[in-house]
Amino acid sequence: MLSAKSLFQEILDNDESFALFCSIAASGESQGGWENARIAALVPADQRDLAPKITRHGADEDKHGRIFNALMKKRGVEPVPVPPDTDYTMLLERHGIGLAHDKLRADRPLTVQDIVTYLAHSRVTEQRASEQMDLLRKHFADHPGIGRAVKMISHDEDNHLAYCHEELLRFAYAGHGRAIQRTLRECALAEIRVYRDVSLAVMAHMGRILGWPKAKSAVLAAGIHAVYAWERFAGWRRMVSLEMPEHRNALDGPPTTAAEFA
Repeated sequence: MLSAKSLFQEILDNDESFALFCSIAASGESQGGWENARIAALVPADQRDLAPKITRHGADEDKHGRIFNALMKKRGVEPVPVPPDTDYTMLLERHGIGLAHDKLRADRPLTVQDIVTYLAHSRVTEQRASEQMDLLRKHFADHPGIGRAVKMISHDEDNHLAYCHEELLRFAYAGHGRAIQRTLRECALAEIRVYRDVSLAVMAHMGRILGWPKAKSAVLAAGIHAVYAWERFAGWRRMVSLEMPEHRNALDGPPTTAAEFA
């Protein structure tokens, strides 16, 4: 029977598919680390109190990239090139979601609206990351090879999501509510399309590596399209709601280390 656990177990058991999975994940996390570091450096003067939290966010993402690379090293496999059609962060930027890299490479301070855009983009993508890691934690928290990594990354992603909720609510109370809701909706609708396309691409690459029969690949593709249909109809709304998290100031303080992995 096809299930999330059985599919990931199949990917985990094969060196080539495991290397591809970890390489895709490491690339995305490292890109997120760079983006957050640049945003922290360009925060407008009246929002400098936010810079340490953005820096912490980026440091966590860098740490996750190192963890995925360390898992490959521990397994004895080498990182592989990331196929362009599986590059989630690049495809989001191409769809105009988040802050353009040209803006982040410049040395001009960002605006408050830029920070709102960054936080809205992060709120949507961290929802996805939190849900994905929660699924892995549910099935593989006790796995001897990846269990500790899964629990650590899942905890961090939950903190990132809490931070986005809290900071966006702060900006909403300051009068940016309409801009936040508009940006959240745009980000969510674009993200679910990109996630569908990336999921289809990843499953196609994994299918070739693992020799899946056409019928199995077709069932998986149909499932991905069904998820997209639900998200396009109603599921996207979970990505745009805002509520004050139980864990306040989730990104205060230095990031946790990952010495056992990297």
